[in-house]
Amino acid sequence: MTDQNPPLRVLFAGTPEFALPPLQALIDYDCEIVAVLTQPDRPAGRGKQLRASPVKQLALEHKLQVLQPASLKEAAWQEKLAALRPDLMVVVAYGLILPATILTMPRYGCWNIHASLLPRWRGAAPIQRALEAGDEETGVCIMEIEQTLDTGPVYHSVATPVEAQDTAGSLHDRLAAMGAKALMHCIELLRNDKLPQPQTQDHALATYAHKLSKAEAELDWQQSAAVLQRRIRAFNPWPVAWSELGGMRLRVWQAEVVNPVTSLEPGEVLAERRSLVIGTEDKALKIIELQKAGGQRMTAEQFLNAHDPQAW
Repeated sequence: MTDQNPPLRVLFAGTPEFALPPLQALIDYDCEIVAVLTQPDRPAGRGKQLRASPVKQLALEHKLQVLQPASLKEAAWQEKLAALRPDLMVVVAYGLILPATILTMPRYGCWNIHASLLPRWRGAAPIQRALEAGDEETGVCIMEIEQTLDTGPVYHSVATPVEAQDTAGSLHDRLAAMGAKALMHCIELLRNDKLPQPQTQDHALATYAHKLSKAEAELDWQQSAAVLQRRIRAFNPWPVAWSELGGMRLRVWQAEVVNPVTSLEPGEVLAERRSLVIGTEDKALKIIELQKAGGQRMTAEQFLNAHDPQAW
C-alpha cells in the first residue's frame, strides 16, 4: 500500500474510555472510519438512565456512523459489516466476541490493542493484575485477533515501568495514550508496506488477568503490608479497597508501607499524631487517603479530626 492508494478504510470497535485515544488518533489520521462499533447504551447513575458509551459520545461528536449490536453472531449484522468493505478492523476493549466470519472480513485483518506485555496478563483486567502482582513493567501490544482470548501473534509492543505511586487509574491513562501511538506506528508501517510479520506468543509463559470483583476488594490484614498496598493501588479507582474500622466501612484510596513505632498485631490500629497506622502480617500500612460510606474522600488527618479513635 502506498500514499497513492485511497485512504485506509477502518472499522473501529471499542466501548470504554481506554478506547478514546486510539479512536481520536484515527480521526486525526488520513484514513476513512467506515463505522464505529460500540456496546448498546446501558443504565447508569442513580436514576438508571440510559447512557451512551464514551466511544459512542466521541464518535457522534465527529459525525461518524455508530453501530450498537447486542451480538455479532447474527448473519444480518455480519452482512452489514461486510458491506462496509473495511480494509482493517481495530478493536479496543469492545466487549463482544467477534465471530470467525468477521475476523476474516477485513483485507488486513483485525487488530487489538491490549494493555499488557503479552503473553503476560491475557484477559479482562491486565492493568490491575500487573499492579497487584508487583510487576516492575507493563505495556501495550498491537496483536492480531484470534478466536481464543488474547492468544494472537503480536505486531508491536511498547513497555513502560510501573512507578511506585502508580494506580490502576494512572496506568490506564498512560497505557491508553501509548496504545494510540503504537497503533498509528503500525498503521504507518502498513501504509508503507513495511509491517513486519507478527510474532507468535510463547503460550507457556501466559498468565490470565481475571475480571475484577467487588468481593475481592476487602483488605485482609493477615497479608503483608506490601501486598495490601499493591492491592489498594490496583483497585483504585474501582472497586476500591475497603475495611471495617471502628464499626465503620471505610474505602482506602491511598496508603504506604511503614515500620510501626510499636509492634502491631494484624488489623490493630494506631492513631498517633494525626496519622492512622494499621498492623499487617509484617510491617504496617499508613493510611493516606480514605472515605466513609456516602462521604467525601479525605486525608487520614481530616478523618481523625472528625472521629475519636478512643471510641473504637
